Amino acid sequence: MLPYIHAIPQMSYRNKTYVIFDGDNDMWAYGYMKGWNQSEHIDFNFHDAHDLRPLTDRASEETIRGRLRERFSNSKQAIVLIGDKTRYLYKFVRWEIETALDLDWPIIGVNLNGSRRYDLERCPPILRDRYVAHVPFKAKIIQFALDKFPGEYAKRDRSAGGNRHYDDTIYSQLGLNESLM
Repeated sequence: MLPYIHAIPQMSYRNKTYVIFDGDNDMWAYGYMKGWNQSEHIDFNFHDAHDLRPLTDRASEETIRGRLRERFSNSKQAIVLIGDKTRYLYKFVRWEIETALDLDWPIIGVNLNGSRRYDLERCPPILRDRYVAHVPFKAKIIQFALDKFPGEYAKRDRSAGGNRHYDDTIYSQLGLNESLM
């Protein structure tokens, strides 16, 4: 059984969040997150590092990496949106994940297929056996992870590895009672 995360009460984490995703296939999910963030009716609030100067499709690889570095400098945690093709992306997604790991940031893997745990079929191999929290693509649990996981990550045993997930009781407390995937 994979280790689960114990909910530790603490102050909400309000550093900017760097969102890593497949820009060709998973832009819709990033768009939803931005929409949740702006909605008065959804309790979801993250400080988006991508709000800095926009990139265009014509930008060179050097320009893109420079802008991404700028966004990294304004962040302290990362979300990886894990879609059908995320594990196969190496040009930017892998570089972004490597950078977040090198910076020793807390990383939250968000499964777009609804899985509550590490998904071997979709998750980039670089995150295998890493201290990463995995949650489904639902505003309440993502917000919960943004608020709680960085504190746990900071207090973790540095020799501890393995992916993390939240126990079913947390999902029940959040009103997310559908069955496990």
